[in-house]
Formats: sequence, C-alpha cells, structure tokens
Amino acid sequence: MAADEHSGFDCFEHFLQTTEIDLDLFLPDLFAQVLCEFYLNPRYLRGSDFLMRFSQGRWAEDILVRTINATDDFHAVPYGPSSVAPSDPYEMELYFERLNKASTVGKRPDLLILSRDDYKDIHPRLEEIGLADMPFIPEADLAFLHSRAIIAVEVENSLWIAREMPDYGKGVALTDLITRSRRFRKPERMAQWKTWTKNVRRFCSQSEARKRLKGFLETAKVPTVIIKQEDLGPLTDWETNYNIPIFIFHVFYDEAYYISLQDARELIESGVILPIEQTFYAPGGPTTRKYIYKIWYTLARPLGTMTCEPEMQAKFVKDKNGHILPYVHFSGGQMDLSAEILAELRSRLR
Repeated sequence: MAADEHSGFDCFEHFLQTTEIDLDLFLPDLFAQVLCEFYLNPRYLRGSDFLMRFSQGRWAEDILVRTINATDDFHAVPYGPSSVAPSDPYEMELYFERLNKASTVGKRPDLLILSRDDYKDIHPRLEEIGLADMPFIPEADLAFLHSRAIIAVEVENSLWIAREMPDYGKGVALTDLITRSRRFRKPERMAQWKTWTKNVRRFCSQSEARKRLKGFLETAKVPTVIIKQEDLGPLTDWETNYNIPIFIFHVFYDEAYYISLQDARELIESGVILPIEQTFYAPGGPTTRKYIYKIWYTLARPLGTMTCEPEMQAKFVKDKNGHILPYVHFSGGQMDLSAEILAELRSRLR
C-alpha cells in the first residue's frame, strides 16, 4: 500500500489509523483525559488502541480465510499488505517501513478467492514467492494469481455484537421511512432530509424488490458495512483494470455481512447512502477528517454466523524504557458461511 500523499501518513500509520468512535469505545474512561495523549501519540510506544485495532483486523481476515479454505470448492489467498503483515508489534512496524520504502504497490484488495482446483495449479508458484513477500511484487508479475480469482475481497470489521445493537431488527421499509414527518432546528438539515427522500423515492421506483428494502434513520445503531471514501476510487480502478468483481466482507463479533462494490457504488451514487465525516487518529499522532459510507446490514447480505466465539487474551509490549502497554489480542473462533455467499461464489466458477 503506497503512502497517501494527501494525508501525510506512511504505510504503518495509514493501516493503523483509528476512528474517534473506535477510541471512545476502546478507552471510554480515558478519552477525555490528558492521559489519553500517552495512548494516542507516541509512534514508538505503539498505543494499546492501535495494537488492538490491528489484532482485531487480522483476526477478521484470518477467520474468513480459515472458513473459506474449509470448503470443498474454494480457497482464499491473502493479497493485500495488511493480510501478511507480522503480528508482532515490533516486526509489524519494520514491515510497513520496508513496504513504504519499496513503494511497489497501490491499493489492493485484502483477499483473492479462487476455485480449489485453480489454487492447486498455482500453489507451487505461491510457495516460491512466499506470502510475506507478495506486497513487494508488482501486480503485473502476479497475473498467474489474480487471473484465476473469481472474486476479490476487501475486509472490514467492527467490535460489536451485531444482534445486540439497539436497533437491530427494527428496520422500516424505505418507502415508509421517507414518509415520516421530521423536525430539524437547522434549515440545511431539513433541506438534506428532503433531498434524501427524493433520492430514495427515485431509487425504490426502479424495481419492486427495492420497495421491500429496509432502512433506518441516521441516529440508529445497527450493523453496517463500511467503505472508506478514499478507498472507493482505487478499489473501483482495480476492479476495472483486472476485471475481477470486488466484494466488501464486514465481520462482527457474532455475524458477518457482504455487499458487492458495484451494489455499494449504486447505493452511494443514487444518494441513498450518504457520506459521514469521521475523525481518524494515527500512531504518529496526526489526525485527519475523512468520509466513510455506512451501508445498513439490511441493504447487504448475510455472509456468515459465528458458531464459536473468538478468544481474547491480554498481551503487552514493553518499550525501551521498560514501560508496559497492555492490549487485547483476538484469535480463534469459527464461522459458518451463509447459503447466499456460497451460491454467489458457485455461480462464478468457470
């Protein structure tokens, strides 16, 4: 992953940037205190929140790979830089520094899914390269791999139990939602609401199936599939260049959901899903405001259900001055894939 020239982050900071909402969840008692500066700023102390963010993201990718590879028909191959980065905090930073200096790759999906037969054919070449060195190889030299992929996957995750979120299961048909009477203190908010209702009405009028879709008001706390605005363009370009459909897989503690990049873009471009501004923090201390899109789970599809909860272990790193930084490490767990995603994958077998 090349450094984002507009953000000023290198690869390490770009990957571990954390939202303000996540920090409030991770460190609710420290967030408003001066002590929080210790956790947020020092790159070389690798704050607890960023280590937990990495562990959580790696767990989400690992459980997807293990679950897909347990099927008879498919095999998932880690493809993006984050997917093969070392788990050890010290080695991880060295890895991203090496990647930043190499500057050989741009934005890549996290996983490629191949048929099991195709994976067997190319496995010897993958062994020669080694997964750890994959991000340092130009994609033109990896045609033997991505030309066999049936889909590519961008992995997101959230530290929530989806079914216990306050508004889970309380969705309202979009056609009914837009008829609700609402009051806003600011005129611009009312104008935004009216524009949104027009967009939704136009979107739903295009098919009967869309009229049955359910949504929520902006204040609802429900599972969502998240896409960063800064990733939307690069992922779309990658999908177009390699003619491989990209899907976003979003993993929660108990469930997972998916949506195709094409469907996500249609929701965004039609104005049904609006951008939300978020504050991101990076290990080196810089903050930046970026936009994300949060697609309600009712507009996505079920990806899988956890049949065994992940394990959470207390771990720590020690800095050169002997200071201890504790964090939570995620591992294990089991997931069953949904009938929907299995049918989607099988429909794409050559």
